[in-house]
Amino acid sequence: MKRTLIAAALVAGASWTASAGEPRWKQHAIDGKHEFEAAGVFDVDGDGKLDVVSGDSWFQAPDWKKHPIREVQRHGTYYNDFAVLPLDADGDGDLDFVTASYFGREVAWVENPGKAGEKWNFHLVDTPGTSEAAVAVDLSGDGVPDVLPNSTNVVVWYEVAKKADGKGVEFKKHDFGTEAAGHGVGTGDVNLDGRTDLLTPKGWFEAPADPAHDTWTWHPDWNLGATGIQIVARDVDGDGLSDLVWGMGHDFGLYWARQSKGADGKPTWTKAPIDEGVASVHTQLWADVDGDGKADELITGKRVYAHEIEPGATDGSLVAWYKFDPAAKAWTKHVVFQGEPAKDAPEKAQDRLALRDFPAGTAGTGLQLTAVDIDGDGDLDLVCPGKSGLYLFENLGPK
Repeated sequence: MKRTLIAAALVAGASWTASAGEPRWKQHAIDGKHEFEAAGVFDVDGDGKLDVVSGDSWFQAPDWKKHPIREVQRHGTYYNDFAVLPLDADGDGDLDFVTASYFGREVAWVENPGKAGEKWNFHLVDTPGTSEAAVAVDLSGDGVPDVLPNSTNVVVWYEVAKKADGKGVEFKKHDFGTEAAGHGVGTGDVNLDGRTDLLTPKGWFEAPADPAHDTWTWHPDWNLGATGIQIVARDVDGDGLSDLVWGMGHDFGLYWARQSKGADGKPTWTKAPIDEGVASVHTQLWADVDGDGKADELITGKRVYAHEIEPGATDGSLVAWYKFDPAAKAWTKHVVFQGEPAKDAPEKAQDRLALRDFPAGTAGTGLQLTAVDIDGDGDLDLVCPGKSGLYLFENLGPK
């Protein structure tokens, strides 16, 4: 069976009961001491099995043997590696990956040497600014995922295009300036014209007919604050209009905003809570979790110690999925993992460490949650990185 990666791209009236298609989950520690907050899933060694790549290592399926690949600089409790986006950048037939860094202010790709035990080389693409995560999404409309970093001081994306000589790819920079930048970035078809628009906490850039060459139109339609890295536009309630879904990156709250049209035809956005009890939401993706053939489940959770001192920092971590019922106009929450709080965490931020403060086995969503059929059994599993360890939640099928 061919296994497909799902690239990522939330409560008023929520009910918490299980549904008929709700899966059972089994937690596996890929590496319970691994502190990197991004992880990608792809076949590193060409054996047909999906491996996990995170930070300075890759973990070989099915037993998750650890293979060091490079050195990554540490800054306090953070590592300078905030994304792992699989891509054959050099055209040699194996998968490399694109990374982004906050402290290094870089977007780069890391080369898979193709031979076990060899070092993976770092290739700088650009230094757009402090890049807290990145997502792979087709913004140019050519069917190939491009790279969208959350560079908090500038809105920029990189078109992935084949080189003229056919040997690998090049990264064509599209710079939208600084005015719309903020903590958070995202995509979705806001006006349902069939093209992928670019979202920020301050509004959205409307994709033109030729996204790679024409001018994008800026719409300052909202101000969401310091959101998580991924803001998503999609028709949540089935009314034929795209809505917004986002979480707060350094506060409590998972929200959606329903779009409606005024008498003048202009959009209005009505904010409503999905789950105001979860904090530090930094990543989200939509997938078919319950096996009904529709990718209409929102998967997200808490980033453990996004900051060591912030609202909800020491609360128990969460991995969960949410589903909206258009008839009931309500969200249902399904918990994959609920962690215990860091009860004895030191008072000062500089004294806090997730692996020490939280109980062993604590899982969160980090900066890059992945839903993928990693074991080839036909359903979606979850790979969850973070400061408290790297974990796999195996989908065991319906309860």
